[in-house]
Formats: sequence, structure tokens, C-alpha cells
Amino acid sequence: MQKQNLRKIILTAVLAAAAVALSPLSIPVGASKCFPAQHLINILSGVFLGPWYALAQAFTASLCRNLMGTGTLLAFPGSMIGAFLCGLLFSKTRRLPLAYIGELFGTGVLGGIAAFFVASLVMNKEAAFFAYVPAFLISSLGGTVLAAALIPALRKAGVAQLFRADAQ
Repeated sequence: MQKQNLRKIILTAVLAAAAVALSPLSIPVGASKCFPAQHLINILSGVFLGPWYALAQAFTASLCRNLMGTGTLLAFPGSMIGAFLCGLLFSKTRRLPLAYIGELFGTGVLGGIAAFFVASLVMNKEAAFFAYVPAFLISSLGGTVLAAALIPALRKAGVAQLFRADAQ
């Protein structure tokens, strides 16, 4: 395994662990739990590690939170779609605003719609088609605002260099 891949895998695991550790900071909204810290970490993963590592981080954090009883099955579609889209848009454009939009649209809209299917088909809960969109948008907006403040500060402090694949 190449050194850069191992570094990205380790950083993915650290970010997933941080998301799980911060999971008590949740806001219940209807049948879902909103985790602004998860969305902040989704953006950090997407921007600094790329779409596939961001997807892996979101899946791992969602799985751990569900196994620990601090999350719901709705965490999977919301966080995974948002993290992946954020990373994809940033990797293609290198523009932070598009990464933020990717997290907001991926989690808030696409993840909210996907959550409807998870809730109705897997969790046997009745909900309107767009029922989860407002809650997921609120949650991802909180994380996006945090990321918009934190990422420039990390870059300025040189901490963002730790995430680079070619860092020593």
C-alpha cells in the first residue's frame, strides 16, 4: 500500500472517530437527529481527502453511531450523499463554495429525499416525500457554517497541510 493511501485511510478513520465522539451534540427534529458536527466533518473529509474517503468516513461514522444507539438509519443516506457530493464538487473545481453547496444539496435535498425511502421502507414510518428535507437542510447548514469558518483558519494555521497526501 502506498504511503499516501495509508495516510488518507488513517485520516479518514480519525475524522470518523471525531464524528462519533461529537455525536452527543445532536438536535432531535422529528424522527431524525441532526448532527451539525457530522456535516462539518463531511466537508473536512470531502475537501482534504476527496469524495471516496469522505463517503467512507460518513458511512463509518453512521455505522458506529447506529451500533452505539446514538444515531438512526437516516444517518446513512444524508451524510453519505452529502459527503460524497461535497468531495466530488471540490475535487473537480477546487472551489470551497461549491464544496459547501455539495454538502447542503447532497445532504439537505438528496439525502432528505433518500431518507424518506429509508424511513418508509426500512423503518416502517409514515412521512411525506419531502418530510426530511427541512431537518436535513438545517443540520447540514449548521455544519457548513462551521466548516466555512474552520477551513480557512486551518489553512492559515498550516494544519491543513497534515491532510495533504504528499505531506511528510
